[in-house]
Amino acid sequence: MKFIQYVLFFLGLIFFGLGNAIAVKVKYVGLHPWEVLNVALYQHFGLTIGTWGVICGLFLIIVSLFVDRRYISIGTILNALCIGPIMDFFLWLDILPKATNTWVDYFILLSGIVITGIGGGMYVAAGIGAGPRDGFMLSISDKSKLSVSQARIIVESLVLVFGFLLGGPIFIATFIYTFIQSPVFQRSLKFFKGFVASIQKKRNPTQKGIAI
Repeated sequence: MKFIQYVLFFLGLIFFGLGNAIAVKVKYVGLHPWEVLNVALYQHFGLTIGTWGVICGLFLIIVSLFVDRRYISIGTILNALCIGPIMDFFLWLDILPKATNTWVDYFILLSGIVITGIGGGMYVAAGIGAGPRDGFMLSISDKSKLSVSQARIIVESLVLVFGFLLGGPIFIATFIYTFIQSPVFQRSLKFFKGFVASIQKKRNPTQKGIAI
């Protein structure tokens, strides 16, 4: 069962990294706040966008270790280390649709958002662990007594301001990103949780039969 969970987990990371890479190709129409920051850091200091994603993810893990380490797991660390390089790999392949500077770019971005949402649902449903940003939000929520949504809004607003000050790509899509990605994520999570549960049910009778 663990093997299937890890396969689903890594497939989710691949989808998530692919979706982010597609969105970055049309970044001028706007990105998610965290990607706004990663692109801004890349533009100012070099390295790669994915590398900055790894650095930010590891920073959040370190902070979470001091705030509330309950939300840190092997999945959290793998998430922080893998998504950035996966995104960089897809960008390096140079096979993704390029910006056309027309209305088509909004459909390209939409596809990236949907793929990212599906990937997020997949890796969370696998049950290996939450991502570093999700764990950070949960730990902040617990310590501040804010709801998770309130903590997310505050943290992502601060990230967006910081990214804006560094010259990150903020536009219309930045402010509607979550409204599109969240419903896709929820549906993906529900579907793949059901998939994992169905496999567990099929395996349990077999395990009981062996025990007898």
